[in-house]
Amino acid sequence: MSEHSAPRPSENNDGISSEPVHFIEQIIQDDLKNGKHRQIHTRFPPEPNGYLHIGHAKAICLSFGLADKYNGLVNLRFDDTNPEKESQEYVDAIRRDLSWLGYNWSGGEFYTSDYFEQLYGFAVRLIEKGLAYVDHQSAEDIAIGKGTPTKPGTDSPHRGRSVEENLQLFSEMRGGVHPDGHCVLRAKIDMGHANMHMRDPLIYRIKRAHHQRTGDNWCIYPMYDFAHGQSDSLEEITHSLCTLEFEVHRPLYEWFISALEIFPSRQIEFARLNLDHTVMSKRKLLKLVEDGVVDGWDDPRMPTISGLRRRGFTPQSIRTFCERVGIAKRENVIDFSLLEWALRDHLNKVAQRAMAVLDPVKLVVVNYPEHHTEMLPSENNPENPADGTREMPFSKTLWMERDDFKEEANKKWFRLAPGKTVRLKSAFIVRYVDHVMGADGRVEEVHVEYFPDSKSGSDTSGIKAKGTLHWVNAATAIDAEVRLYDRLFSDPTPDGHADKAFHEFLNPNSLEVRQGCKLEPALAKASAEHPVQFTRLGYFALDAKRTEQAGHMVWNRSVTLKDGWKG
Repeated sequence: MSEHSAPRPSENNDGISSEPVHFIEQIIQDDLKNGKHRQIHTRFPPEPNGYLHIGHAKAICLSFGLADKYNGLVNLRFDDTNPEKESQEYVDAIRRDLSWLGYNWSGGEFYTSDYFEQLYGFAVRLIEKGLAYVDHQSAEDIAIGKGTPTKPGTDSPHRGRSVEENLQLFSEMRGGVHPDGHCVLRAKIDMGHANMHMRDPLIYRIKRAHHQRTGDNWCIYPMYDFAHGQSDSLEEITHSLCTLEFEVHRPLYEWFISALEIFPSRQIEFARLNLDHTVMSKRKLLKLVEDGVVDGWDDPRMPTISGLRRRGFTPQSIRTFCERVGIAKRENVIDFSLLEWALRDHLNKVAQRAMAVLDPVKLVVVNYPEHHTEMLPSENNPENPADGTREMPFSKTLWMERDDFKEEANKKWFRLAPGKTVRLKSAFIVRYVDHVMGADGRVEEVHVEYFPDSKSGSDTSGIKAKGTLHWVNAATAIDAEVRLYDRLFSDPTPDGHADKAFHEFLNPNSLEVRQGCKLEPALAKASAEHPVQFTRLGYFALDAKRTEQAGHMVWNRSVTLKDGWKG
């Protein structure tokens, strides 16, 4: 697949793309060509027990993207079978993230809980066919009875119960006659099967937990492996796309569909997205939130879609990243820098430019007229001249970056220092005159003189300045807080160590907060939805949430101008 969004591929006489496609697309093309399906129907089935992360984005782009490309339908189905860990907050966040990424669920929005009655009926049907039974063994005894990958399991002492007894017991489970954990319903398949998932898997368990949609109507809930395929079948999903860890579950998925003689949805697995220097487990991400390590699920250091959005990532950049990663059958770990590349590539084209000084030092233009201010035009985006220019105020006293000045510098230093001449971006060429030290032993002011005939756009001075510095007018500057982010973990695989917990690899330098930063006045109208390039510093986004909390502007660095990170 191409690196960037591209026009729809060319088509042959069958209306199918003639360009190279990945293996799932090939399956879809074959199914459409041979008439197996007139229209494809995919689904995205998140559990509402946490926020979506960048790994989910790959699955989202695949299922929604294929439905769009082949004029199919896609369902959003919340897999709400574990009420103890689910909430409306997560449902709302998932909807919000999908919409932000630019997708709509053309096939409709559903919940596994929509099908609780049908799923119960399916379980009854299995019992009536002699393919399910109620087991009163403890969870520990059931686990022991399953055997090991190299040793077959042993039959439960309750496996031979009659259909009538199983129907009665299962009805009692639903009716709340038995306490939690007293018994379970299991499929009767093969305790000697090479695939452990086929050794009489659990179908239903008793769990008295209030469900956010069904309330207290149910005290038994279906297991994921039982609900998944049947929900797909009820919605007539043609291609059920899952990550590779579900490959060993596919025989069970197909067994249930075959035993129940229902619509034959097809499960297809692909490699999940693994990103270095982070964790992708919702359970582990939740621990970071609960322990206060991060500022909620949407902390800009989190790999969640909401965290990336708050940091300043764009929907286009995430979709481009997922497209570039591609679809494969082999697991691998993707470098975080590839995600950053996708953002840089997009923002370079669309982000407006602005000037900001993050570690300000006074820059005094000694020969500039007192109490005079002139407006100088500066281009908004050199990549897109149609974006025009903005007016920047320029006067005698400015702000410059502290590290753009050295008291002593060699010939390779092209910024300010004694004996050096530089251009101020979109303004004038200036020459060092003097500097003033503060009581703390640091430079407090840098004094320069400017050349009036060196104005950008009409320079007749003939002076060649090798360096260009950004600046902000002191009198009109906006005070702001700027937050600089690094990798959340110092180790590329923080959850890949048997002898250490993932949180032992947290990067203590993952966040640096700069106070008293100075921004050009045009940024007063900035919005969180439109990241900006701070000239020479990187791409930044207004943090609307923290700005509201703090009562002053807070900006997040989305990504640096170049990939300068070193692990």
